[in-house]
Amino acid sequence: MLAKTFGSAVQGVDARTITVEVNVGQGAKFWMSGLPDGAVKESEHRVESSVKTFGYYMPRQKTVVNLAPADLRKEGSAYDLPIALCVLKASGQIVTEKLEQYMVMGELALDGTLRPIKGVLPIAIQARKEGFKGIMLPKDNAREAAIVNSIDVLPVSTLEEAIDFFEDRVQITPLVVDTREIFNAELNNYNADFKDVQGQENIKRAMEIAAAGGHNVIMIGPPGAGKTMLAKRISSILPPLSLHEALETTKIHSVAGRLGRDASLMTTRPFRSPHHTISDVALVGGGGNPQPGEISLAHNGVLFLDELPEFKRTVLEVMRQPMEERRVTISRAKISLDYPANFMLVASMNPCPCGYYNHPEKECVCGPGIVQRYLSKISGPLLDRIDLHVEVVPVGFDEMTARRKAESSSEIRERVIKAREIQSKRFEKQTDVYSNAMMHSNMVKEVCEINEAGRTLLKTAMERLGLSARAYDRILKVSRTIADLAGAENIKTEHLAEAIQYRSLDREGWAG
Repeated sequence: MLAKTFGSAVQGVDARTITVEVNVGQGAKFWMSGLPDGAVKESEHRVESSVKTFGYYMPRQKTVVNLAPADLRKEGSAYDLPIALCVLKASGQIVTEKLEQYMVMGELALDGTLRPIKGVLPIAIQARKEGFKGIMLPKDNAREAAIVNSIDVLPVSTLEEAIDFFEDRVQITPLVVDTREIFNAELNNYNADFKDVQGQENIKRAMEIAAAGGHNVIMIGPPGAGKTMLAKRISSILPPLSLHEALETTKIHSVAGRLGRDASLMTTRPFRSPHHTISDVALVGGGGNPQPGEISLAHNGVLFLDELPEFKRTVLEVMRQPMEERRVTISRAKISLDYPANFMLVASMNPCPCGYYNHPEKECVCGPGIVQRYLSKISGPLLDRIDLHVEVVPVGFDEMTARRKAESSSEIRERVIKAREIQSKRFEKQTDVYSNAMMHSNMVKEVCEINEAGRTLLKTAMERLGLSARAYDRILKVSRTIADLAGAENIKTEHLAEAIQYRSLDREGWAG
């Protein structure tokens, strides 16, 4: 007898429908086809133990399980539940006509309870797209899937509950989640706030500019100057996620299994801070079973690299292409996957190995050439993609203990949102440009026009400060953002002057 239901396989950040077929007939042994990996093959033992728990049996006849399309590799333990239901129907132990109307996914424990799986959100989106009546999932995954409307999400805790539903012994109430209510209730719920930072007004200003234009930023300063503290607060001044961005971000974290139990929609911009011992594959994504890396988990948010020179050179260099293209392509012999990677890079570093080069009070003990060698760990092409270079100096005791009220993140965010609205109107006809930092070279000439006085200032700065040629476009982009924050239609001389000071590492002789 033949039984059939449907599951799903996640590829990249999208899902593909899988047909689960089971035929029980004359013969012996259990066979599985359709390129299953080890975890899928082991489902035979989990299914057998689970069905026995509830008084059913594993047929001792020839049982063939096929996962179609057969040329697509199936991975993970999420096919346990559909296989179990199909085995019971094919062997005549349950009678139902509803299996083919639903997409069914879930991992079985040996006692028949269901464990959560990864990638539920793209699976639910695919189920709605394919026109299924509903999707049956472990209870812990239901809230995540219920973000997708117009499809019944059936949460179950055990195999027995699933059997009872398909045999019409019980009714399972579909879980309904008000996506917009969740989105609006938890929007911008950040723990860190700029009002906690005393002093460092020039750094806050640089952070505001970076957030307003989506610019990458690097902070250079001695230990304890507040670089990490400032970086952790930049997410709180970025514009709120749109509902589309929230769904897109949630989908990536769902595929990576980072949402946790009973999670639903991500409503705040992600902040990822990997340790400097990270590998290049962990950063950009990939692996034997391709997974999104840290730069994709930071999509629509911030990637913070603390102590940048301590990262391996190869790790930093693999970021160059994703920073330009805003996506990562993982290529294998039989498949090519795209992961989105539209992130804002925030990096910090000490100016030298001892950390006290250019310190106002402490003396640097590094020998001749060591400072330059330390900075050269960061390649020119990578620095070329970082718009703002900010020197951070320690906060004095008087400033640190002052009772003056600092500006809150919400106040700064209001100005950032206004600047982003100006950019949205400017780039409304563009499909791949949403902020000033994303402008192509040909757009810079059109959008960032400067007058004769500004041209003279920029020329003088490049000659006297020894700025590199690669700094030219970056200065214009940053000055355009400064003008947007000021509500100015054109870039003025003072906007250019402020942008020029944010190119510290381009100055010849900066490190001796």
